[in-house]
Amino acid sequence: MEKIRGFERLTTADDSINLPIRATKGAAGYDFEAACDVVIPTIWKKGIGTALKAALLGEKLLTDDTMLKQVKPVLVPTEIKAYMGENEYLQLCNRSSNPMKNFLLLGNGVGVIDSDYYDNTNNEGHIMFQFINFGLTDKVIKKGERIGQGIFLPFLKADGDESTTDRTGGFGSSGK
Repeated sequence: MEKIRGFERLTTADDSINLPIRATKGAAGYDFEAACDVVIPTIWKKGIGTALKAALLGEKLLTDDTMLKQVKPVLVPTEIKAYMGENEYLQLCNRSSNPMKNFLLLGNGVGVIDSDYYDNTNNEGHIMFQFINFGLTDKVIKKGERIGQGIFLPFLKADGDESTTDRTGGFGSSGK
């Protein structure tokens, strides 16, 4: 059978990692699970809380990016990679319950997994979700917990598109 689109475990993943599945026959998204336990710290401990307090008290904020580093999104590994057609991508979306129940937002709003991300040399195409926790306490994501969903979608190219560059890395490599 010819492979058109789907999911595989990374070569380093163990058999306990579940491939994404749709929860119902009408679901558009394939549910991804966390591959390990991860703590997503609340943004209020440092960073935004510190900046807000300083602003309210009229204090000068730090000139370096220390506070920004403290509110950086946390990557949650899935140990899954996706293959698809050349004119398709996998859209990573938050679970609808995450903001309401877990106070988690995707740091990038929506993730885009390009078709050439699959089996790249840096990370084999490892799909990870990046989260920011706006809740008042740290959030622990447990291995096997559903964290987000992926939706395969086609895309169109503009007239005169002549991109010939090949991907040379993994996560965030196309912007380098």
